Amino acid sequence: MSPALLNAADRVRLGVWVFLASEIMFFGPVFLSYGIARLAFSSGFQEAARSTHLGLGTLNTAVLLTSSATVALAVTLARHGRHDLARRALEGTIFLACLFLVVKGLEYRLEWQENLIPGRGFELHKVTDQRAAELFYSIYFFSTLLHSLHLIIGLTLLAWYRIRYASLCHTHQLEGFALYWHFVDLIWIFLFPLLYLAGRAS
Repeated sequence: MSPALLNAADRVRLGVWVFLASEIMFFGPVFLSYGIARLAFSSGFQEAARSTHLGLGTLNTAVLLTSSATVALAVTLARHGRHDLARRALEGTIFLACLFLVVKGLEYRLEWQENLIPGRGFELHKVTDQRAAELFYSIYFFSTLLHSLHLIIGLTLLAWYRIRYASLCHTHQLEGFALYWHFVDLIWIFLFPLLYLAGRAS
């Protein structure tokens, strides 16, 4: 590997880490807001969390964890010159990302039908504190939509890389995109228990 390529790889890694640090600061207030609201409206948040669609959330968690494995596999295979298999692994990651968005879209549709969109008309049955439930769903929609936006960005980067570099020869760029993808998955790993498991663990 040439020194120039090593320098390029280092620049990509540094750029991605700086970007991820800014993203952590971006998501930090979301988790802080959840924590403060959860302390203030503990019982209401637990009741609201029990109304989320655990099956769909669990399915999407499995999808994202699998996508992290396939993108890591793509990087490893590309490093070892197994470009055909690396392309398949990368295409698998892209497919799983699309599957996540489809499942999340179906979940949003169910929540729309159940009148769980915050605002006029919001109503969560069998919950004593409607105000706390609406606050929970405000945070729920903001955080999951924000996560989905980042997932779409990651999906776009991976798809662009697959089209632009069909031979997967620029592995340092793929490593940078894979690092971003792992970050998107990590955010969901934190969101899943907060939004789907919190009310069911008690």
